[in-house]
Amino acid sequence: MTTANLLDFDLEGLAAYCGQLGEKRFRATQLFRWIHQRGATDFGQMTDLAKSLRDKLASAARIEALPVLSQHESADGTVKWLFDVGNGDAVETVFIPETDRGTLCISSQAGCAVGCRFCSTGHQGFSRNLTTGEILSQLWFAEHFLRKHLGKTERVISNVVMMGMGEPLQNYAALVPALRAMLDDHGYGLSRRRVTVSTSGVVPMIDRLGHDCPVALAVSLHAPNDALRDSLVPLNKKYPIAELLDACQRYLAHAPRDFITFEYCMLDGVNDQPEHAHQLVALLQGHGGQGVRAKINLIPFNPFPASGLTRSGNAAIDAFARIVNDAGLVVTVRKTRGDDIDAACGQLAGDVQDRTRVGERMAVQRSIRVQDITLRSREASL
Repeated sequence: MTTANLLDFDLEGLAAYCGQLGEKRFRATQLFRWIHQRGATDFGQMTDLAKSLRDKLASAARIEALPVLSQHESADGTVKWLFDVGNGDAVETVFIPETDRGTLCISSQAGCAVGCRFCSTGHQGFSRNLTTGEILSQLWFAEHFLRKHLGKTERVISNVVMMGMGEPLQNYAALVPALRAMLDDHGYGLSRRRVTVSTSGVVPMIDRLGHDCPVALAVSLHAPNDALRDSLVPLNKKYPIAELLDACQRYLAHAPRDFITFEYCMLDGVNDQPEHAHQLVALLQGHGGQGVRAKINLIPFNPFPASGLTRSGNAAIDAFARIVNDAGLVVTVRKTRGDDIDAACGQLAGDVQDRTRVGERMAVQRSIRVQDITLRSREASL
């Protein structure tokens, strides 16, 4: 008999499931609290549920997290887990502790089909979307493991970023119920401002997210013009920068924050020159005649051998940041965390079965000389 994994449901879904069992909605709320707030897996522990319901659940349902294949802890306290999602596929999840927060970076797909040149996940290809339960399982496991590991009873994870493996907005149907469970006061009670979806620019789904479940939005921009972004983020050929920024403007009408975060990976000699900084300022301040309210997050590239790219030097990053800051835009430089365990931004690469022949496509990209890419970007700015 097939049983339902209750991690697959947000509260509305769980209420519908309990309705099928002949139970009232308040029972779903009780059950949801047991699962997400207390981390319970044994229905027998749920003593405020009627015994008749516990018996039904014992035969018809389960609470099953993803199996852990490995766990690594960085010298800086960052923790990375590799989770088995079946059929030879695995995904990675990273916890990043700070003095004032605990951030969990969650994967949404086994691999990624977008194929950004600077991302190791993109170099391995795409296998499949994760289910809602597989997305939520990462938070469920990390939160309750860390409480025990750190000897705490209060919540450890205060922030979630959908910045792990995969493009979240290409797995929209599973993403939104997972987000709703994270936000629900009977679940994890996270603030909309503290849950961030990062996208490479899937324009139609940005609009849908703004209406369905607006949370903080981060856009992987990485270039100030289409010629350069085409070579770094292939999705740009379908949704060019102007269309992407229009979607960001529309999203701000619903967003919990009054700005969009734009992520910009600093690549030596590719997108880190002063002219690129000036182009970025002009782009964000001039779009649509009124500009886009933005925060720019400069990310030092975390190298991996297959990329053929190197990290910008500190002097180049500082000079770039100074130009952007002096123009009146908010700019930060992301700290590099967990790079000793390959847990830093852009380094996640759990084993997946590539269904996209990405290796061949990325090999073509790697054959393009960095000098040629930079030359084309300069020509586009003239």
